[in-house]
Amino acid sequence: MPAPIEDYALLSDCRTGALVSRDGSIDWLCLPRFDSSSVFGALLGDPGHGCWTLRPSDAGATSTRFYLSDTFILVTRWETAEGVAEVHEFMPIQPTRTEVIRRIVGVSGSVEFDTELRLHFDYSRRLPWVRQVGTPDHPALHATAGPESVIVRGVRFHAEDHRHRATVTVGPDEIRDLTLSWFLSYEHAPKPLDVEEAIAGTRAWWQGWASGIRHDGPHRDAVVRSLLVLRALTNKDTGGIVAAATTSLPEDFGGSRNWDYRFVWLRDAALTLEALIAHGFLAEAHQWRRWLLRAVAGEPREVQIMYGIAGERDLLERELTSLPGYDGSAPVRIGNGAVDQYQGDVIGEVLVALEAARIAGLEEGDFSWPLQRALVEQVIASIDRPDNGIWEIRGEPQWFTHSRVMMWAALDRGVRAVREHGLAGDAERWEGVRDRLRREIDDRGVDAEGGHFVQHYGSGDVDASLLLLPQVGYCAADDPRMLRTVAEIESRLLVNGFVRRYRTESGVDGLGGGEHPFIACSFWLVEQYAASGRTGDAQTLMAGVMAMANDLGLLSEEYDVGHQRQAGNTPQALSHLSLIRAADALAGHRGRAAHRD
Repeated sequence: MPAPIEDYALLSDCRTGALVSRDGSIDWLCLPRFDSSSVFGALLGDPGHGCWTLRPSDAGATSTRFYLSDTFILVTRWETAEGVAEVHEFMPIQPTRTEVIRRIVGVSGSVEFDTELRLHFDYSRRLPWVRQVGTPDHPALHATAGPESVIVRGVRFHAEDHRHRATVTVGPDEIRDLTLSWFLSYEHAPKPLDVEEAIAGTRAWWQGWASGIRHDGPHRDAVVRSLLVLRALTNKDTGGIVAAATTSLPEDFGGSRNWDYRFVWLRDAALTLEALIAHGFLAEAHQWRRWLLRAVAGEPREVQIMYGIAGERDLLERELTSLPGYDGSAPVRIGNGAVDQYQGDVIGEVLVALEAARIAGLEEGDFSWPLQRALVEQVIASIDRPDNGIWEIRGEPQWFTHSRVMMWAALDRGVRAVREHGLAGDAERWEGVRDRLRREIDDRGVDAEGGHFVQHYGSGDVDASLLLLPQVGYCAADDPRMLRTVAEIESRLLVNGFVRRYRTESGVDGLGGGEHPFIACSFWLVEQYAASGRTGDAQTLMAGVMAMANDLGLLSEEYDVGHQRQAGNTPQALSHLSLIRAADALAGHRGRAAHRD
């Protein structure tokens, strides 16, 4: 089986990413984008589905690892009986090329490394044609399947039953560079890269970006790493922000709750945008707004909840039989059927984020405000429609309270744009609809007996998304209804102190099986505790959720408390942006509701 999810490190060039296990195996790599097909797919199967291992020949070798300060350059230090060596690996930040660099650096003694390359293109559906190229002094392996090729340089591999193996030995201060370059099969292979220059340039790029981070509160290291993760998941060409780097890592081990997260959810991207704006990155807001304008171009009624990285609309969900799934968790899915859902909260999330950008100083362009105005009108047009909610239920649509509140927020931001920023719009009509919607929510979205907000109209259940209501200014964090809602969440949704999204056993989502505490939801509870004066509880819970991160500070989607392991797709943008907001709340920042006095 593949390594535990928390054993994986991320390499990123802000177009795609590789997952490298603690044992030195690249088990997941899609080229040239996050949502492309895999070249290495062992993460969702076994080594026979594609991987690239690099580790000492000594079976007793031990390792420690870290990222070079404020970068995604991974350093793994190996200690063996014969010596010490490091592997420095990264994906260079470049205008056009897509590559993985694995540099072996001798530290002391002599260390022999084994490397094994198993190339299986197109989600392990295509075994490439492989041939030796280059020279004895500069060996290279060229592999082609259909439209794509890779060339691997730096060592002469020897074929063995669709595997290619080699050994490399380094002494003190010796350096060996192994590189993998992707290119279109009908083009010439790229020339060898200047690795020294690539390391320097990539390190400078990441550290230069991180130097712009503004954060004066607690947990600074975790906040910086989380912001770096959000940048790593943002395509540097298009501005699209993917929800995670992977597909089909299970929420329920051995179950079928396996989804493809390598797309741009408007909700997650909007929340990411807010986190970036709050920490000094207005340029990213401008780029994402341009992405949004391109993606949703057309009729407002045709707005989707998610798009491809460049704004593609066709994300048809299908199941693969070529990959058996992580630890047998099937099916493996590519594409996501939720693209066809109606989720009433999404436009609200977008308009809340764009208001944050406006307040931060991003000026409206010729098309940006007309788009937002059209989105407000689309909320009104859909106001009598139940939805699938923030959790993308595959059961019957409901009147989800969180969705209704986010529709209220969309109208509220539209009104404020006109009243406070002088933009053109029918504020009086929008205000009337907004206020009628508030009366509806206050009437139907609150349990008559318990006095708490409910998951959906007609239900007495609660949902972790209700923790977001104060964050958008719908009510105060110490509103009696919120305090009762928190008490219900603590009673019904906590597992060993951590928060589930909702009760899967209620059947509301139309799926079998269960799931684990959702990492973002626990951070939302931290934020709620901090905002309502429960500072000690906030700090205790924050420490517990932070401990779910791996040794590199990376968080997946969920956490299996019983087995103390990460679950779901990784690294997860929503988990990291929620960490940032929780840390800000502990520092006394009110975030999204800061101007709602």
